[in-house]
Amino acid sequence: MTNVAGEHRVSVSFSDACRRVFLGKPMLTDQLQHERLSNPIALGVLSPDAISSTAYGSEQVMIELLPAAGMAAFALLLPITGVILLILVLVTASYRQVVMVYTRSGGSYVVARDNFGPRVAQVAAAALLIDYVVTVAVQCAAGTVAVVSAIPVLGPWGLEITIGVVLLMCLANLRGLREAGLPFALPTYFFVGMVSLTIVVGVLREIFWTLPRYDPEHIAGAVPIGHGSGLIMGATVLIVLRAFANGGSSLTGVEAISNTVNSFRKPESLNARRVLTVMACILGFLLAGVAWLAHITHAAPYANGYPSMLSEIARAVFGNGAVGKVLYFLVQASTAAILYTGGNTSFNGFPALASFVAEDRFLPRPLMKRGHRLVFSNGIITLTALAVALLIVTGGSVTALVPFYAIGVFTGFSMAGYGMTKHHLRCRVPGWRRKLLINLSAGLLSTVVVGIFAVAKFTEGAWLIVIVFPILVFALMRLNREYRAEASVLEMSRTDPPEVGKYARQRVFVLVDGIDIALLEALRYGKELGAHELIAVHFVLDTTQAALLKERWKDFEQDIPLRLIACEDRNLTRAAQDLVRNTINDYPDTKVIVLLPRRTYAPVMGRLLHDRTADKIAGVLNRIPGVIAQIVAYDVESRIAQATRVRR
Repeated sequence: MTNVAGEHRVSVSFSDACRRVFLGKPMLTDQLQHERLSNPIALGVLSPDAISSTAYGSEQVMIELLPAAGMAAFALLLPITGVILLILVLVTASYRQVVMVYTRSGGSYVVARDNFGPRVAQVAAAALLIDYVVTVAVQCAAGTVAVVSAIPVLGPWGLEITIGVVLLMCLANLRGLREAGLPFALPTYFFVGMVSLTIVVGVLREIFWTLPRYDPEHIAGAVPIGHGSGLIMGATVLIVLRAFANGGSSLTGVEAISNTVNSFRKPESLNARRVLTVMACILGFLLAGVAWLAHITHAAPYANGYPSMLSEIARAVFGNGAVGKVLYFLVQASTAAILYTGGNTSFNGFPALASFVAEDRFLPRPLMKRGHRLVFSNGIITLTALAVALLIVTGGSVTALVPFYAIGVFTGFSMAGYGMTKHHLRCRVPGWRRKLLINLSAGLLSTVVVGIFAVAKFTEGAWLIVIVFPILVFALMRLNREYRAEASVLEMSRTDPPEVGKYARQRVFVLVDGIDIALLEALRYGKELGAHELIAVHFVLDTTQAALLKERWKDFEQDIPLRLIACEDRNLTRAAQDLVRNTINDYPDTKVIVLLPRRTYAPVMGRLLHDRTADKIAGVLNRIPGVIAQIVAYDVESRIAQATRVRR
């Protein structure tokens, strides 16, 4: 018997070939459950954003203090660091409860949504989305500072290096979470080991010998040193608040674990809680140790951004001997590695959060789709584009980026704290009063930090976030309003059977995504074609959704059968090709017509609210002999306008 199907082998498109080359073979949907992280890998992948802030947190404090407080800045550094550590303890305690209650991921967004509703939750969504973008830019820019601190000749190429690293991160994450996990976990342990060694050696040298001291007033290129009245001048409220605001950037990234709880192996919540606790302990130790060494050695930041203060501390601790130089370069290498990979935390958190927000219909639906390697490819690409744009605008300067930083993340801390407070008031489980006190304290303190940052850093760039933040919240609300208007128009209280028309003998397939008026119009048109067989087809991407559709179809009161076809690689175009080619092979004398229902808008709004899957499928199928693929458009925009006029 002749294998006719072999004559119609599905060709691989150019885009599919490119994805295979750069991203590897496509992964099947049933492999998704295996894409989980062990605790050691999770600590390495999800904590570098927070832990790596050790490399620049104390330096950002000193950049504000030294010009105003002079040498008294080194005395002020320790109490400011102490306050930051207190906030770290409260925020960590708050998020330990978040990951135990909200195990599906989403962090402060899900907490706010479940306790205050989806509209209020968009404040947390906007805050975290902004923070994720800025995190990529800051971490990678700071990583480049570590590189040029050790290799100054690369200084003029700092921006290009930073952008190149961001693009490499994008590619690694597009290949899949597990493949991105192991390479990005190792730098975290490398950095923790080297900085811990620096702290231990520094403490021992200070106890048994004496650490060398720098003289910032006579170092060429260091930031200007103030010559006022010491502590009295340096303790002015504004200066201390500005320094504290800069140092607050050390706590960004603490929320990353709560945003990706479902990346952990089972039991997810317990593993996430353990990793969060270990991460906070490591971060607290490193922050305190580096601040103390800066206090002792009088290491100062440089006006042009490099060498970094951490590199100066390492040079003072290890000396200029052969072994000391090796250890110094190892510290710099580990610093650059973790700072670069610190941006990778956002590549895990941003797409996951965007998918949650899109699922709630506050962001475009394409952000919900998993791509070639079971990751949210659209979210990863969006994050990359925004981060690169921000780097270009700021020239890749860490000092220019820091003012954009902490408002977003501390707003998220506040929303999580307040949301958990309401949760405890509602549920009142054993020990709820103690938990409520922790969450409320974390929320209030985080709100105070947001206010401090907005006021103290307003003229240095925070004004842009203050303006962009409400605009982003409004945009999320606007998208949601459009989606809700669409849903109200497409909802049907009853369904009328499609009218039968006379036409030539044909076989018609109607592709089904959901039951609404757009589908009904397509079915009516299919009946009018006079086909000898009219079949509704649903390609199964989600088994739960398919089961619900099947149950609804039974109540649809139509004589049209529904076929469910598995689509494990989520490639709808390929699945449609297979369907029509198999039909042609089985019935060579039959004309195949494929009807694709589509909601239509004005070009910009339509492109934003829906992808162009129907157009892509139709374009491919129309190239097959004996096949006609036709889009059946339903003008949602005019129906929304009509419904609005009727309500008025």
